[in-house]
Amino acid sequence: MKPAISIVWFRQDFRLADNPALRAAISRGEVVPVFVQAPDEETPWRPGGAADWWRHQSLRALDSRLREIGSRLILRRGPTLDTLRGLVKETNADAVFWNRRYEPVVIARDRKIKEALSGDGLAVESFNAALLHEPWTIQNQSKKPFQVFTPFWKHCLAKPDPAEPLPAPRNLPAPAKWPKSLPLDELELEPKIDWADGLRAAWQPGEAGASASLQRFLTTAFDSYSDQRNRPDVAGTSRLSPHLHCGEISPRQVWHGLRQMASQRGLPVERWRASQFLAEIGWREFAHHLLFHFPHTPNEPLRADFKKFPWRKDAAWLRAWQQGRTGYPIVDAGMRELWATGWMHNRVRMIVASFLVKDLLLDWQAGARWFWDTLVDADLAQNTLGWQWTAGCGADAAPYFRVFNPTSQGEKFDPHGEYVRKWCPELAKLPDQWLHQPHAAPPETLRAAGVVLGRTYPERIVSHAIAREVALEAFARIKSNAVGDGP
Repeated sequence: MKPAISIVWFRQDFRLADNPALRAAISRGEVVPVFVQAPDEETPWRPGGAADWWRHQSLRALDSRLREIGSRLILRRGPTLDTLRGLVKETNADAVFWNRRYEPVVIARDRKIKEALSGDGLAVESFNAALLHEPWTIQNQSKKPFQVFTPFWKHCLAKPDPAEPLPAPRNLPAPAKWPKSLPLDELELEPKIDWADGLRAAWQPGEAGASASLQRFLTTAFDSYSDQRNRPDVAGTSRLSPHLHCGEISPRQVWHGLRQMASQRGLPVERWRASQFLAEIGWREFAHHLLFHFPHTPNEPLRADFKKFPWRKDAAWLRAWQQGRTGYPIVDAGMRELWATGWMHNRVRMIVASFLVKDLLLDWQAGARWFWDTLVDADLAQNTLGWQWTAGCGADAAPYFRVFNPTSQGEKFDPHGEYVRKWCPELAKLPDQWLHQPHAAPPETLRAAGVVLGRTYPERIVSHAIAREVALEAFARIKSNAVGDGP
């Protein structure tokens, strides 16, 4: 009897545990795991440079894991539909399975692929492996998608707990003959410059690294998360975001890992379910639901009145922000950390984003594009929601009058200056009192610290006090116009 052979198309689910597409394939027979490199099919949001670097390491880790259980990962270049059809012929596969993604262009591409392969007579099925709840299952009382986080998350928490994560398979039924695979290097995911050295030093991509990050956080940082999560100078966050984005761990695994830890320690259910950390998983969920329901938002503001916002265009200011040379230490430290490690602490992300769109009045999309190319956790849903939240033009957006003061934010969340001193070492000898505002330090203090503004460290490119007033005036006009355009 002819064996059933299934192709499992890996995309952003680079793990063996809690992988429903893989589990479905195993249940019916032999399995051919496949990754297809076809970034042009995701235009205009093809993966950025840092995310590609991570994907290279994660694919290598996934192939290693597969080989441990008697399988391997087949690597090919697109177009995806042609490639999958070719692999079906090479392997005599009669089914193709994958786990769903929720980016608008990817949804449209996947729908066409599913229709085409089904038309070829194959069994084709996709699964939810990336979210706690499918976007079409969560609605407000008006049967519409939520646009405010708090009621959204309350609604999610009122539902039964997500199902237990699926265990990783101990072996994988392999085909009698393997199709050919490209060498990983031929996918050209790694940058050709030494920019990635800092990424390699900072991260352990792969399923094992994701599991280790979760366990480290639960055992060392969960209890103090609410107090420490806004401090970039301490290791108070989970750093799970790139692992979640690349699917090396699922939100269900995070949920149940937290639940198991709480049970072992006798923590009441209401405490861990109401934890700020779990709410951050909820925020990720919220972002993906919004992207699904409002697919235009990566390129346009959710609030249509913001299309008329008078954004500036200043290439020099944008470059100074990108390079961490704005003259505001907490902003510069964050942008330098981003370039060096492909990551930035969430509080600092809010500070640097506020500085770009409100102090400099540069378009939020310029910031979103830079983050997209430089973050290892560059996720279209969260990147879009985060930037529109900061700019005041999206769902559950920050009020237009909330303009972060970069000096006071630095003093509050990096009180001893350890974060700034790490990423702006030219300021390291300044006393704490002046570290976050070197422009205000007495000349003798600057000389003693070896700081020459405009030479060893840049002058401020704008005055925050003046920039704030200009921003408030611009945002007030938007608000006024929105009221005036009503019925």
